[in-house]
Order: sequence, then structure tokens, then C-alpha cells
Amino acid sequence: MCSIIGYYGIDTAAPILVKGLKRMEYRGYDSVGVATKSEDRINLKKGVGKVSEVNNTEQLDKLPGTIGIGHTRWATHGKVTDKNAHPHPSNSGRIAIVHNGIIENFSELKKILEKKNYTFKSETDSEVIANLLQMHYDEKSDVKESLIETLRDLKGHYAFVAMFEDGTLAAARFHEPLIIGVGKESYFLSSDVLGFIEQTDDAIYVDNGDFVLIDSAGLQICNFDGTPVKKQITKVSKEFADAYKGDYAHFTLKEISEQPDTIIKAGENTIEAIEQATDYIKHAKNVYITGSGTSYNAALVAKYLMSKYAKIKLEPIISSELPFSPDSIEPNSILIAISQSGESADVLEAVNIAKKSGAKIISIVNLLTSSLVQESSVVIGMNCGPEIGVAATKSFTSQLGIIYKVTEKICAGCIGVDFEKISALIAKILSSHSKIMEVAKQLKDVSDIYILGRGIHYPIASEAALKLKELTYIHAEGIPGGELKHGPLALMDSNVFVVIINPNDSTYNDTITSAREIKARGAKIIGISDKKSDVYDYWIEIPTIEESMFPIIEIIPIQLLAYYSALEKETDPDYPRNLAKSVTVK
Repeated sequence: MCSIIGYYGIDTAAPILVKGLKRMEYRGYDSVGVATKSEDRINLKKGVGKVSEVNNTEQLDKLPGTIGIGHTRWATHGKVTDKNAHPHPSNSGRIAIVHNGIIENFSELKKILEKKNYTFKSETDSEVIANLLQMHYDEKSDVKESLIETLRDLKGHYAFVAMFEDGTLAAARFHEPLIIGVGKESYFLSSDVLGFIEQTDDAIYVDNGDFVLIDSAGLQICNFDGTPVKKQITKVSKEFADAYKGDYAHFTLKEISEQPDTIIKAGENTIEAIEQATDYIKHAKNVYITGSGTSYNAALVAKYLMSKYAKIKLEPIISSELPFSPDSIEPNSILIAISQSGESADVLEAVNIAKKSGAKIISIVNLLTSSLVQESSVVIGMNCGPEIGVAATKSFTSQLGIIYKVTEKICAGCIGVDFEKISALIAKILSSHSKIMEVAKQLKDVSDIYILGRGIHYPIASEAALKLKELTYIHAEGIPGGELKHGPLALMDSNVFVVIINPNDSTYNDTITSAREIKARGAKIIGISDKKSDVYDYWIEIPTIEESMFPIIEIIPIQLLAYYSALEKETDPDYPRNLAKSVTVK
């Protein structure tokens, strides 16, 4: 949700911190700040805006010192203001912290601290960490002991890095990601390996309930009661170093364009996991599938595929809704959990509820070092590489690719999936953007877009609506084709655009009929189809393929449409307002 970073080494810290924050900006980009230690004092600069903007005005990367911390924020507690930006200093200014997550008992802690004459300058929950550390440090004069006492006080989900005036870095992880980068003469503390991958590919993944101390004596990792623990250094895949836009204007366009390759790689190197998942599903009494946002739309596709081809009833559940019906998970069931980051708070809570019912967890996840992986019985990797654009694109088709492979395995090849063919057809769609760019110009001043799909195409309509509203801020709504006359038809007039997902398959004729009913009310029709029709005002052609395969290719032109519509409306397609890539807080 936010990105945190710390550096302890021999090089000037600030430029390294700023560069790392730029690479992790997908996690939050409301505000940014850096603090460094130099000449026994803490220097701090921060401000509202993206990393490059604030760096230009505040010159964050010019701060002196070889030890420092940094942060990009996605606002939860308090408005987007300079005062609410991190890092937050303690009252004395001798400690500064950066924090990701939520401190659930911050109001209670704040009252206690205020009674002891600690004052607060921000509206955030994070500032209590700085003052708690200061209070305990004043009492004990020991960094480790003050950290242990602070962790006893805190309730919630968090990861934070604290920098003390003497140059010690202290960090802790509780249900939020924290990774140590190990360099030749340096250490990094980060929310993501992207924060330090340019400097080192040696990493230590901090376990939940552990804290870290880095000082002149080196690195120490302990559990929350202070007992030292040993951790192995892991080599991080160099694919993470490829998180650059290259010649592309935006990460979103780059990631859309990578899909001919990522669809083939989906589930690659996890063949045994697919086989084990297949066995679990085939022998389960009940199978559920959960996700949030794009991942939930993938879950809806899975429901159609499993039911039609594998004859398995799969119940999709929105992750955030599961806590309100926890008894819906029958004992000894299977829960398939889908998440790009593996850190989504809603998905992790759903998994926790399912495990309490005795369910086995099959995860479909991109980041194989994530919290979700640790909670899973079987893990299938998307293998699509870093996805920096906040709106999911290549991760969605990778999720679909895995779902198709699992379904195909269960029904012994009954679908006949040919991913080489799908890859070639995606490449064909991506070879020419001109038609889509022209259609995007028509959407610049539109206030409402509806996307119509029948059967297995409805989840794609829902995903299309999500992409359009995320990137363009246009109100967009996915509609099941058969529901048109049950309310949505009342919304159709000359000010409305309707996208019709209408490949020439078993749904084609019914959807054409719906399109004509919409057209009769004056709405403009954008047809996504391999067959031309006079009902379309604008036709975006897709290649013909087997009926079961259409969902993977029909989303591609809509991703492009959302991207180019964002450019027309002058919004940032990589970083939509108010959103973050990994929603690690509820």
C-alpha cells in the first residue's frame, strides 16, 4: 500500500533511496519523503506528489549521509498533505520512521503519549510509532529493548523502518512485507525487491513477527521477544531488474505489449503444482475460489470453465465479503486464492478464515515470496514478471492462462488449449493500435460507458469496466447481456457508449439482438468481435479462435482502449488516482 526503504552502507544514501522509491512507486504515490543521518543528526525532507516531482522541488537526493530511510505514501489515515507525508520524526527529532500498514490501536496509544507530553504534528496513525520508540528509548537507552517494548504496544498489520540518531536502523514486520537486501558493504530494508535490485540480488525475506537491527556491528534478526533467529540469503530472480519502461511511454503499455510472451509462461516451472492442484480439486467435496478486483473477474471465468468442461462446481467469493459469511466455507474444502502480489489484505483474511475451517489453499500468485505463498498448500506461479502499472493487465491474462491449464488437466485435454496460437493472435491484435486510438478519441468527453457480455464473456465485460474506470475515471459498468431489459435499458440514450463483447460463438445472435435494442435508444455501439455488423458504430476486430479461448484475446483491445482513452483524458495510466497496486490494508 505504501513503500518503505532503508539503507545502511558506505555510499551516499539519498540518491539510492530516491531511485528505490521510484521503482516502488506503484505501491503508493500521494507523497514522498527521505530522511538521512549525518553528523549525529537526522535531516528530513518530504512533500506531496510523485517521487520525481518532490525530488525536483525538495532535492531529496541531495541530503547528506550514508544511512537513511524513505517512503512513498498511499493515504489511509489523514489527508494527502506535507505534514502527513513520511518520514515522521519523534518529538525530540532523534528518531524518524517510515511505515506501511495500519496501527489499529493508534488512538489509544496517542492519548497515552499525549498525557506524557508527546505532541503530534500529523493526522496519521504512523506517528505514534516514532513517539513510542522515543518514549521507550528515553527509559531504557537501548535500541533493541525500546523496539521490543514498542512492538508489545502495537496492534495491527505493519512493517516499519526506524532510524535512530546514532545511525542504527531498526525494522519490524507484522503481516506486511519486509525484505532485507544484502550488498557487499551495505544493507537495504524494503517493501519490495525492486527497491534494491539495482544494487544487489541477495535478499533475506523477513518472517512475520521478526524484527531487524542494523548498526556498526552488522545485521541482527530476532523474533518479537528478542531471541535471535538465523535466515538464509536468497538469490532474487534477475527478472525483477527488468522493471523498466524501455522505449514505452508507460509501464501499462509495456505490460499490455508483453502478453504474447507472458501467456505462454503462465504457470511455467510449476507443472508439479498444477498436477497437485488438479488432484486436490478432483477429490474435493467443495471448491471455492476467491480474489479481489481483477483477480475476482478471473475467478468468474474459472467458474464457467470448470463447470462446462471439467464438470466441477466452483463457487466464486469476493475476498472482502468472505468475513461476513465465514460459515460459507465447508470443512475440508479447497479454496483457490488468486492474487498478483500475494499481499492483498482481503485475500489473506479470506485464506485465514478458510484455513480455520480446515480448507486446503491453492494459490495463483505472481510473487512467490509473498505472504499468500506462505499460507498455501499448493502454489502456482503466474511467472509474468514485475507488473508496475497499477491496473492489472498481463497478470490477468496470466491468471486466465493458469485457470485454463488447470481445467484442461482436470478434463484430460477436453478444451484443446493452444497457447502458441493464442500468443500469435494476441500479437496480431497488438500489431496495430490505430483503430483503437481513433475510438479512444470518441470517449474523451463521455460520462458513462456500459460493457455488455453473455456467458463466459460477462466476466470480461466486468474486467473491461474495471480497466476503463481505473485508467480514465469514466463511470463504467459491466452488464450480463440477458439483464439488459431488467433495468439497464433505462439508462440508454444518445449520451451513452456501449461496448459489446460479441465474438461469433454461441452467444453471438442473442448479443446482436441486445445491441439493436440499445441502438434503437440512441446509444453508440462499440463492437468487439471477429464478425462485422451494421449495428456497430465502431468495430474493433479480433481474430477468430475456438469459442472457449475468446476471453483471453477479447480483453486485449479493451486494455488498449482504456490506455489510449486515459491519454486522451490526460490521466496517468500507470498511477490512477486514489489507487495502489497492492492493497495491503482493509
